[in-house]
Amino acid sequence: MTIQKNQEYIVDIIDNGFEGEGIAKIDNFTIFIPGTIKGERVRIIVVKVLSTHAFGKTIEILEKSENRQEIDCSTYKRCGGCNLRHVKYKTTLKMKQNAVQSLVNKTLKQKVQVCDTVGMENPYYYRNKAQYPVGKNQNGEPVIGVFANRTHEVIQIEKCLIQNEKAEEIAKYIVKFVKENKISVYDEKNGKGLFRHIVIKVGVKTKEIMCILVINGKEIPNEVKLVEDLKNKYPNIKSIVKNINMKNTNVILGKENINLYGDGYIQDILGEYKFKISPLSFYQVNPIQAEKLYNLGIELAQITKNDVVFDLYCGIGTISIFMAKFAKKVYGIEIVNEAVEAAKENALINGIDNVEFFAGDVEIVLDELINKNGVKADIVMFDPPRKGLDKTSINNVLKIKPKKIVYISCNPATLIRDLACFEENYDIKTIIPVDMFPFTRTRGMRMCAVRKMISRKWCVPAFLWLYFSEKAAFSSWNASIVKTVIDFRRRAFSKKY
Repeated sequence: MTIQKNQEYIVDIIDNGFEGEGIAKIDNFTIFIPGTIKGERVRIIVVKVLSTHAFGKTIEILEKSENRQEIDCSTYKRCGGCNLRHVKYKTTLKMKQNAVQSLVNKTLKQKVQVCDTVGMENPYYYRNKAQYPVGKNQNGEPVIGVFANRTHEVIQIEKCLIQNEKAEEIAKYIVKFVKENKISVYDEKNGKGLFRHIVIKVGVKTKEIMCILVINGKEIPNEVKLVEDLKNKYPNIKSIVKNINMKNTNVILGKENINLYGDGYIQDILGEYKFKISPLSFYQVNPIQAEKLYNLGIELAQITKNDVVFDLYCGIGTISIFMAKFAKKVYGIEIVNEAVEAAKENALINGIDNVEFFAGDVEIVLDELINKNGVKADIVMFDPPRKGLDKTSINNVLKIKPKKIVYISCNPATLIRDLACFEENYDIKTIIPVDMFPFTRTRGMRMCAVRKMISRKWCVPAFLWLYFSEKAAFSSWNASIVKTVIDFRRRAFSKKY
C-alpha cells in the first residue's frame, strides 16, 4: 500500500518514539502520530509523507489506552512544552526509560539494561527559572505567555503547571505595569518595541527571587516606580536587573546587565551547599531532581581522597563542589567567564579549597592541562551542551585513561553516540534516567557516565548517569577511527526508525 498525503487511515500505535509521539506501521511503513499512546487504535489523516516515514494527525481515538489521562492545561496543544500531559506520570517515566533503552540497543555493542527512571513525588511547579516572552493579545494589549510550538507566536497563559507559582504572579504584575504605562512591546519582525522578556529566578530553599527585565533599549519608562512597587509588594525579591538586548536575535538575554535593586544575584541551597545565581549563570532548573542526580552520581563514582577529578563544562561549579568533599583535587573548566567567576565565589562561600576553575574553550583548556601541564585525572566528569562532546575532548580523555568517567548530558542521542567511542575501553555498568522535566519529551534528559554508569533535559526532561570502567589502552588514533565509523553509521541509518 502506498501512503498518501491527506488520506485517512485506521492504525494501531505499537510504540512511542523519542519525542513521545506514537508510532504506527502500515505495510512496514512508519507513521509518527503526536499525542497518541502505545496500545491505542486511532483514526488519522496523513499530513506529510517522506521517503522513509510519514507524519499523521489524530482525527479520532477509537480505543484509548489505560495510560491516558485528562489534559489539565488549556494551552497544551498550542504550547508544545509539556507534550506528555495526556499521559499518566508513571507511564511517562517508563516511556523515557524505554526511549533510552532503544537508543542503547541500536547504537552500543555492549548489552546494557537501562534502570527505572527516577521520578518526582510532586511533578508540578518544579521550575525555578521562568522565561516569559512579552507579546500582544488580539486586542493589542501586552501579555506574557509562551511561544507556540515551533513558532515565535506568543500564547497568553493564565496558569502554567510547571512554572513556579510566585514567579508567574510577579511576571503578571510586571506586564500589568507595562500595560498601564503604555510601554511598547518588542516585535521580532521589525525589531521595534521595548519590552522583550521577563525572566524570574527563584531560590527554592532560600525563597530569594531575582527579576530580570529584558529590553530593546536603555531605559524603562517609570522604572523607579516599577522597582519600588516590586520591592514593596514582593519582599522576597532580592535583586532586580535590567538586561539590555538590542540585537535582532532569538537569544533571550543580552550581555549587558544593570542592577536596579540588590547586588545582582540571589542564592540557593543544593544539598549542603550554597550557590550564588547571577542573571547569566546556569543553575539547575529542577533543583529537587538535581540533588538526587548529584548524590546518586557521587555514590556510584565512589570518589576517594586520592582521586583527581576533571569537571568539564562545570557551569557555576555545582557538581565540582559536590565532588570536592570526597576528592583530592577537582579541576573545573567552563567557557562562560561569568559562570567561572561565580564558581570561584561558590567555592569560597562553601569553604572549598581543593577546586580550581578555568575559563575558556573546554577542548583547548583540557588539552593544555593534559599535554602542557601534565595533569592526570582519575575521574572525568562531562556535562556538555546538547551537541555532545568534541572529538578532541574524547581523544584527550582517552589519552590519560581515567579509571572512571561520568557523563551528564541533556541529549540522550548525543550521549549514546559519544558512549560508542568509549565502549572499546570501558564497560558500561548501569544507566539510570532521572526525570528532570516531568511531562516533557525525552530530549530533555541529562546523562552521566562513571565507573558504574548511571543515567540529565526526558530533555528537557531526564538525566542519565553512566558509569564506565577502564578496559585497555585506547589510542587517540583508534578513537578517531571508531568515531568516524560511528558517525557514518549514524548518518546512514538516522532516517530509519
